Amino acid sequence: MGAAPSRMKTSKKIAFDAQLFLDSAGVARKILEFPKKATVFAQGDPARTVMYIQQGGVKLTVVNGTGKEAVVAVLRAGDFFGEGCLAGQTIRIGAATSTGPTTVLVIDKDEMIRVLHAEHEFSDRFIAYMLSRNIRIEADLVDQLFNSTEKRLARALLLLARYGKDEQPQRILPKISQETLAETIGTTRSRVNLFMNKFKKLGFITYDDGLQVNSSLLSVVLHE
Repeated sequence: MGAAPSRMKTSKKIAFDAQLFLDSAGVARKILEFPKKATVFAQGDPARTVMYIQQGGVKLTVVNGTGKEAVVAVLRAGDFFGEGCLAGQTIRIGAATSTGPTTVLVIDKDEMIRVLHAEHEFSDRFIAYMLSRNIRIEADLVDQLFNSTEKRLARALLLLARYGKDEQPQRILPKISQETLAETIGTTRSRVNLFMNKFKKLGFITYDDGLQVNSSLLSVVLHE
């Protein structure tokens, strides 16, 4: 008589919900609401807090000594920003501006440090998030140095739609202007408009219920 087959245990990975953790752990924070194009913090402001986007979006920019502005990142709900204070930054090295009506949780630096020391799961997830952000910044730099404007725009749209993430990509993008896209990839609005029209004609994007990004846009990034 053969041995009974062993039961195989299956487990489904559950995504870490930072918002749920911040609520359940009783983390001291305040909630701020911003209209579209409001300054969340300015370049040169004191860096004393870490922020978490609850709803809406935030654009991070840096202005150089000659007054030229560059977009560093466009963030969405579920993203942290302002974390430089944890690494010893005393002033904001860039500015943060809301891209639409936005709700932000503001956590004092000392409170964030306390939570990172006390809550290991949250600490692990936060570190993983920051490492992922650093990898993204490095990839953006390579993208700027070696890829065409068309590829950079396609990649930016796919990243905004979260293609390549564990969760399902969000085909309908939050509102983002062509000016912001141009600043993000280092080109002009007219060039962005040219390629957006091209992507639309090829069926890579649609405007039925807002800007929708289709997986076929990946062909632009992968094409040599």
